[in-house]
Order: sequence, then C-alpha cells, then structure tokens
Amino acid sequence: MTTAPNAALPVIALIGRPNVGKSTLFNRITKSRKALVDPTPGVTRDRHYDRIEWEGRAMLVVDTGGIDDNPEDLLVGHIREQAMAAIDEADILLFILDGKDGLTAADLQIAAIVRKSEKRLFFVVNKVDSPAREEETLPAFYELGCDALWPVSAEHGYGFGDLMDAVAETAATLGAGELPPLPAGTVTVAFFGRPNVGKSSMINRILGEERMVVSEIAGTTRDAVDTLLTHGNHSYLLVDTAGIRRRGKTKEKLEKFSILKSLAALERCEVAVVMLDAGEGVTEQDSKVVGHVLERGRGLILLVNKWDLLADDKKAREKLLAEIAEALPFVGYAPLTTASALTGYGVKKLFPLIGAVHRQFTASFSTAALNRVLKEATEAHPPPIYKNKRLKFYYTAQIGQRPPKFVIMTNSGKGVHFSYQRYLTNQYRERLGLDKIALQMIFKDKSEQRGK
Repeated sequence: MTTAPNAALPVIALIGRPNVGKSTLFNRITKSRKALVDPTPGVTRDRHYDRIEWEGRAMLVVDTGGIDDNPEDLLVGHIREQAMAAIDEADILLFILDGKDGLTAADLQIAAIVRKSEKRLFFVVNKVDSPAREEETLPAFYELGCDALWPVSAEHGYGFGDLMDAVAETAATLGAGELPPLPAGTVTVAFFGRPNVGKSSMINRILGEERMVVSEIAGTTRDAVDTLLTHGNHSYLLVDTAGIRRRGKTKEKLEKFSILKSLAALERCEVAVVMLDAGEGVTEQDSKVVGHVLERGRGLILLVNKWDLLADDKKAREKLLAEIAEALPFVGYAPLTTASALTGYGVKKLFPLIGAVHRQFTASFSTAALNRVLKEATEAHPPPIYKNKRLKFYYTAQIGQRPPKFVIMTNSGKGVHFSYQRYLTNQYRERLGLDKIALQMIFKDKSEQRGK
C-alpha cells in the first residue's frame, strides 16, 4: 500500500504564523476557495493539497496551519507537527510574512526553522498592495538576512504574477512534468459523519501514516482533505471531511463553512462512507447525514467505528445493529460493516466493499438485458388493473449511471402503485446484481414520448 498526493510534482508549501494570509494566497494560487479564510487565528489545521499549473508548469501546492509555539495548547502542537511535516515533504517553501504586523519574534523563529530545512525558500511579505506600501514595509524585513523579498497582496493580487513566475522558474529546475490527471479508474471515496466519530483516525489507519490532524476535540477537521491511495491494483482518492452537526448547533460562521465544504465533497465523490460511533449509537443526526448522501445519489457504506468498545458485549453489539436497522430502514441495501480505527479491526474489509459498491454504482446494461428482466418480472407477477385497464409495460432503457437510472415505458405512469414499483425495483436489483446501491426507477407514459 503506497500513498502519494502526487510525488512526480514539485511540492510548494505555504508556511508562516497564524493569520498572515496563507489560505488567502492558497486560494489565489489555486483559483479556488478550497481553503477556509477567516480572521480567526488557526483556521487551517490540516495540510491541504491542490494541483495547479502556472505557465505550463505543473506543481502541487500545500496550505498549512500556522506555526505557533504554545506548549500549553495541545491542538496548536498538532498543527505545528502538520506544518513541519509539510516542510519536510516540500521542495519549495513560501514563507508568508504579514506586512501590516511587521517582523515579529515568531517570524524570526520560523525563519530559523525553514532555513534548517535547506529547501528553496521565498520570503513573501503579504498585505502589500502598492509601490508606496513596499517602500514603507519592506526595509524592516531585511533583518531576516534574505537576498530578496516578494511583496504581494494575496487579497488583491498585487505582485502575485511576479512571485508565481519566479516560483515556476524554480520549479522548472526540479524537473516538473505535465499536469497529470488522476490514474484511470480512480475511485473517489469521502468519509462523512458527526464530529469526533473518528474519520481522520480511520483514514490514518488506512494510510498507515499520520496524514491528518487527529484530536479528541470535536470538529478538528475543518477542510475536506484529499489523499491519493494505491491499494493493490486500484487507486482511491480518500476525502476526509469536517463533522456535520445539526444546523441549530452550527452558530459559528467558520463551522457553517466547514459543513458546506463537507456537503460539497458529496458532489465529487462516488462512494460515501458514513461513519457511526459504536459508543454513542445511531442518532437523528446520523440519519440526516445519510439523507444528504441519498439526496445526491451517491454510493453508500455504513461503517460503525470504535467497535472495540463492544468487543466483550455480544448483547450490546446485537442491540446496536438492530437500532441501526430500525433507524435507517430506507438504506437497507447499503453495506454495513464494523471496524476500529484504534486497533485496526475490520479495516481490511472496507476496500472489497468499496469496490463492490463502485462496480454497481457505475454499472451499465444493454436494453435487451433490461427488457428480459421486465418480461420475466411481469410474467411472474402480472401488473394490476388501473381504471378498468390492465397496466402495460412496453420496454426499459438505462438513461443514466452513478447510480444506474432506468426508465420504464408504460401506458399509465400514474397507475403504477408504489407496491408494484417496489416489486419491479427489487426484481432489477436481484437479476442485475445491484443489491448494494440505490436504484432510480422512472415510470413514464409512452404517450408522453410521442408528444401527445
């Protein structure tokens, strides 16, 4: 098992104190709003990667949490570890300084750290938006003993082009290639759930390395974070997301943005792993998270984490599984598996399930095969009478994938009772081997097709 955000590309890491504008610069470089931007110090907690191209030169950019020395704050210590890990894996460092605050003692400490790394280094003075501001601001920063300073305004773009031209020129000396797409057949898997259910810990267990920030503090993961994973002969893009709370409990603006980003991750994933907490059981919020997945029509796996807590209590295990079945009857098709990110129990079962769900999620069928199912199903259980006429079903066609979407032409779409719709859906599931995903079945009047 190997991991690589993209080892072939030169890695550009943004380093600096909290709240100097690293995430704003990251968003400008990547032409996105992927990194959360907020005046609250310490917003960016995990390393956040994105692939970019500048003047034909491909690079991998990493946003990091601010480096701050505060031994009494455990979370700050985790952020520092992640930032240091980014420095280790980077080829080029953009050391971001705050032009409004001026040079600080913390900046001098960070400068000593980045110099020890012996990486290609750019001293970037942010929040400078004019030549006049350059003259006022830059002299104080030469105390760092650097050969050159790069004045920029991450917010307004001043000096940005010059900086990126120089970074790309430096990257060219590192042998960067063309911007590669994800490996063919890569499956995008996003992990969802309530805060502190163990999403980051589970991904860490899968990867075998401390790639995410893991903390007992609920809501630690605020950005969705991607990691490309090669497992066997297959590639997976694993997406860690922020915990999704009830709307009434998301008063902080920052947390609301995190939830929006988690939901946005649903738009690009194919398989959603919704994690439940064995210690707390299934909650109303778990049902809502599952509902978000269904609304977006994604493949679904239910993963009960912290199973080790119930290892010696068979009755508690049976009770929990019964509670899940009762609380989530509308996703009875979704595979349910148990695991422990702490001990590693059950983790190996996850990839076969992901593969099975993805195969069904992307499956396609010939019209002839679909019509055979329709013929055999209606012969075994004839359609009911509707308005003194027996319902007729003419043919079936697949009109979509991800998940499979079928249309059945009939003489009366409104006349197909829910119970018969469910019967036909179950027949398609059984005969086509689509037992692990939600099917989309549309019953349409043949007369509508003719424009009548």
